Amino acid sequence: MISDNLQKVMQEIQNSCALVSRQAAEVELIAVTKSVTTREMLELYHLGVTNFAENRADVLLEKQKELASYPGIIWHFIGNLQRRKVKDIINEIDYFHALDSYKLAKEIQKRAMKKIRCFVEVNVSGEESKHGFQPNEVLAFIQSIQDFDKIEVVGLMMMAPYDSTTEEQIALFTQLAELKETVEKAAYKKAPCHQLSMGMSNDFSQAIQAGATQIRIGTSLFKE
Repeated sequence: MISDNLQKVMQEIQNSCALVSRQAAEVELIAVTKSVTTREMLELYHLGVTNFAENRADVLLEKQKELASYPGIIWHFIGNLQRRKVKDIINEIDYFHALDSYKLAKEIQKRAMKKIRCFVEVNVSGEESKHGFQPNEVLAFIQSIQDFDKIEVVGLMMMAPYDSTTEEQIALFTQLAELKETVEKAAYKKAPCHQLSMGMSNDFSQAIQAGATQIRIGTSLFKE
């Protein structure tokens, strides 16, 4: 089942890239494993998937212990991170996809023992239920953390509204892609910002067409 699902997702990545003359190699598949066991993760791992994402610190740490003997796994934290949990998780991950406040950045700077590759979360759709900066706040935020040597802003991250149309999704994803280009042009030393973490099982094709470099896929990989 997982093998078939992965094959379908990879084919959809190829098809979506072809629509906008991109190479499939430009898009990194991150398997969102918050609802599955390490047994299912290992099935994906043996099929060549090494990027795994969790949204709870305790679950990620437990799975890391169980998979400690398997080399090459890249760990992504994609959930809202409470400041009191930063010390538990921040040095155990490779990427953090939800940097959404100056206070959180300050806590990461305090607790990190290595440079943390972060995506700034942007609330492009303006939904009250979502975390993240408003688009017009992003440049000022990145400027404010330029003295933080433990944070590297590798890109921007967003989630489109679940009930949005295909056209709305492409428009929102394109808006984030344009903002990413603005940050790139600003040439901040600690914010190369070349990457876009956007697109999930229900909208990753549209995200790829708009320029996504990382897509976060759970349901499409693990559904029956």
